[in-house]
Amino acid sequence: MYERGIACEHSPVRSSDADRGAAVLGDPHILAVHDRTLGGRLSVAGQRIAALPPASFFVISAIFHYLGPSFAVLLFAHVSVLGVAWLRIASAAVVFALWRRPWRLVQRLTRRQRSVLLALGVVLAAMNSLFYLAIDRLPLSTVGAIEFLGIVILAAVGARTRRNLAALVLAVGGVAALTNIRIVDEPLGFAFAFANCALFMLYVILGHKIANSKITTISDDAASTMLSGIDQLGAAMLIAALVATPLGISGALPAFVHPSWLLWAIVVGLCSSVIPYVADQLAMARLPRATFALMLALLPATATAIGLVVLGQVPTPQDLLGIALVIGGVALHQDRHQP
Repeated sequence: MYERGIACEHSPVRSSDADRGAAVLGDPHILAVHDRTLGGRLSVAGQRIAALPPASFFVISAIFHYLGPSFAVLLFAHVSVLGVAWLRIASAAVVFALWRRPWRLVQRLTRRQRSVLLALGVVLAAMNSLFYLAIDRLPLSTVGAIEFLGIVILAAVGARTRRNLAALVLAVGGVAALTNIRIVDEPLGFAFAFANCALFMLYVILGHKIANSKITTISDDAASTMLSGIDQLGAAMLIAALVATPLGISGALPAFVHPSWLLWAIVVGLCSSVIPYVADQLAMARLPRATFALMLALLPATATAIGLVVLGQVPTPQDLLGIALVIGGVALHQDRHQP
């Protein structure tokens, strides 16, 4: 089935939610009993989450999207850039492993779903590493602006009405007012930044695929869809940790003999790769790709607010103009098929 420009995959294999024990697999009777107990409670909790507006999930993601990198910068003086990237990915993988136990998905996924997870894991590892390498050489605003170029492309592909195109123009104008793409004598930094931009586009596309790719369950509702999306994200993060280990583990070793550095790295992982990515999944499960991509235009506005509150950076009149244009673009955008 093809819906909202995103391929929705449905596994023919009978399965349960990730929190159900592995012992129930393959036994329909036990599976049914488990669904009436634990599954029922998960469904109620999931339905309460599903009742929240999609925009609320995005706001959470937008806030933590820049909190994480701001915390990571503090570690660069003590731990290598790739070491910090690995600590971010690995700590997030540990959290997902303890919380969701995503390896239980393996027996329930189709070959195509496994391929998507593998691709997403590789993308997460490379994207996070390249992002840190870029911000180590270029200003964060420059790297963020380059990263946003890919999102503009995705939004333009999905914006097929004049109103949506006008909204996109406003959003792009706001981003242009908020960020200055400066040409600096750092070709390697720009190479890292543009590579990160391409991978961020793939993250949005693959993230939407797993958010809308449902693992068949007895409870066929929005809650089970979102839970399965988070479980698949957890599995992809485990893959990302393995992929990033050869290049990042040696640089991360100093943190293991300094508890405060290690604790800070865990905070970076939570703020950068757990909270915002989970919020992304909850938003992606209910928003068309074009709508989600356009809402990402709010990130520069969020960065300005965090800079004011956390770093004491007072916005200029041009910054405030950019924020207004971005918010205007999001308000003008409308998708008739949005649930």
